[in-house]
Amino acid sequence: MIRVKICGITRVEDGLSAARAGADAIGLVFVAKSARCVSVEQAVAICRALPPLISRVGLFMNCDTALVEEILNQVPLNWLQFHGNESPAFCQQFQRPWIKALAMRAGQPPDMQPFDQADALLLDAHAGSDLGGSGEVFDWSQIPSMPRPWVLAGGLRPDNVAAACRQARPDAVDVSSGVETLPGIKDDNLVNQFIKAVKHG
Repeated sequence: MIRVKICGITRVEDGLSAARAGADAIGLVFVAKSARCVSVEQAVAICRALPPLISRVGLFMNCDTALVEEILNQVPLNWLQFHGNESPAFCQQFQRPWIKALAMRAGQPPDMQPFDQADALLLDAHAGSDLGGSGEVFDWSQIPSMPRPWVLAGGLRPDNVAAACRQARPDAVDVSSGVETLPGIKDDNLVNQFIKAVKHG
């Protein structure tokens, strides 16, 4: 069964809606330049409202260690997801399972070897210097053989995610803009359609 993460949750009601629709995880963005960035207070409120056994993933990009630790001291995150130029040593230091986002650029597969200790890899159209959530799709036929569990992201929507899952065969999918009416504001119908397409498509 392919797992589903609804990322860029900014409101308690959207987190609850994602959980009711069958999401396996929700993503909380802690990147100041993102339109989906949440405060610690917002993140705590969302996490407290969620039902048991929904994974809470914190997304970071080129943050310093102190900021990540400060957030971890207050927000009950289960997973960390790194979208910047973080080193493997940086990602490993927080004693949490972690995901490393890697950019799939045309004709240039990402170098996965440095992140062989990651609990999962995430392939997106953006990573490193750019944040995801742009809605940009990359060429799924260019996905290399993946050495460990991995997550597909980048431009996924209710109308293309079933095909993406059939072609790419990821272990999980990650969506943000594809189920929104505005950045950070999720659409209940789109979330439901997306999850149904993954689970039953």
